[in-house]
Amino acid sequence: MVPTRYGSARTWSERFARPMFALAGPGARMRGEELDDLVSGLMRRDQLADDLVRAIRDDHAVTMPQVRAAMAGGVESVPDPHAALRAFFAEVERRPDWVDDDLLARGGAAARRIGKDGFDILAFGSLLGGYRSGGALQPLVRTGRFDDTLNRVGETGQWWLACTAPGGLDRDGDGWRLSVHVRVMHAFVNYQLERDPEWDWEFRGVPINAYDRAGTIGSFSTSYLLQARALGIRVPADDAAAIMHLWSYVGWLMGVEERWLPRTERTGRRVLANIIAGFSAPEDTSRQLGAGLIQMHDSAPGVGRLRRRYERERSLSMATFLNLGIGMRDVGQPVRPPWYPALRIPANVFWTQLVGRLPGGRAVLDRRAERALRRMERFQYAGRRPPIAPLSEDPGAAGRAAAPAAGAERTGRTALPGGSALRG
Repeated sequence: MVPTRYGSARTWSERFARPMFALAGPGARMRGEELDDLVSGLMRRDQLADDLVRAIRDDHAVTMPQVRAAMAGGVESVPDPHAALRAFFAEVERRPDWVDDDLLARGGAAARRIGKDGFDILAFGSLLGGYRSGGALQPLVRTGRFDDTLNRVGETGQWWLACTAPGGLDRDGDGWRLSVHVRVMHAFVNYQLERDPEWDWEFRGVPINAYDRAGTIGSFSTSYLLQARALGIRVPADDAAAIMHLWSYVGWLMGVEERWLPRTERTGRRVLANIIAGFSAPEDTSRQLGAGLIQMHDSAPGVGRLRRRYERERSLSMATFLNLGIGMRDVGQPVRPPWYPALRIPANVFWTQLVGRLPGGRAVLDRRAERALRRMERFQYAGRRPPIAPLSEDPGAAGRAAAPAAGAERTGRTALPGGSALRG
């Protein structure tokens, strides 16, 4: 069975995918068994995480304290661990042979070096671009946090910072822990939504599925690099390869099927182009989420009326540029002249194309990026990073009560951007 959302808006989705197909080069379009495998991912869940959640919810054979203990100290720290707990952690702790620590370190540093522009790309490129298709939004929509966009995006940012921090993807790093945390929370969301009699299987397929997870990781890697370059940011080939390597490992930790990992830029573009080509049309939720994202600074603490107006206009200008204008209609937002990118591009060319090539230039860029991050936090969060809650004491919180809807936000507030609940 192929959910009917796939290819349900072919003219629209092909127009959306056309630039990515062009960038992917000859032979980008999948056919035959390869395409069938990609599309069938709409009906595939993360079986290891699913087995773990069923052991928690149905069998009561695993407890959340045991999951947290295994997260912190490995499954051997749990006395007599259940088979589902052992299997899950044996897999996530089995670092693939292709993972290279030097590339992870270089990729994290290169991604962070992009600085505040990188967060604009994540918000107004990756997130807003993902909202254009409504097919994968329901797991996020059912969290019911339309009025808390600033903190949702902030939580996504904390996960991103943890993944890109030095040592963040070591076994005891925050990036490793949070990525595995999100994978477990996604399985809780699936457990609940799959048992909701109102879930539209025929149209949507598995709530958080293999197809959407692959698209999600593409938005953090492939799209991120393309949009950074569009803003005049120099990303050397070696740095770009390292960024793709880092997000491939993050994707692997989060359950993205290995066949669809963006191991190289061309692979990432090819996979993402074929995913976009099957997108379904925008829905009302696309417009709700789009409006929340553009207006998120309205809830920033201590921000006056004029600054809120400026931030909305700045956000619209950046979003128009990154979504090529035509995407703004999909999320119900007005088009604005790209005045803000016009200011950023010359500055980025100066700093990354000129200063960044000088001796010691990378260190200068790194310091600038960290200062920009601190300024952003002072403005948006009064200097306090939004916390990401620990794994819940009560796994039933992932979608109880009114909430087939509660989902990942109630169990740890780590629904992140993209086609799985990674949508910020």
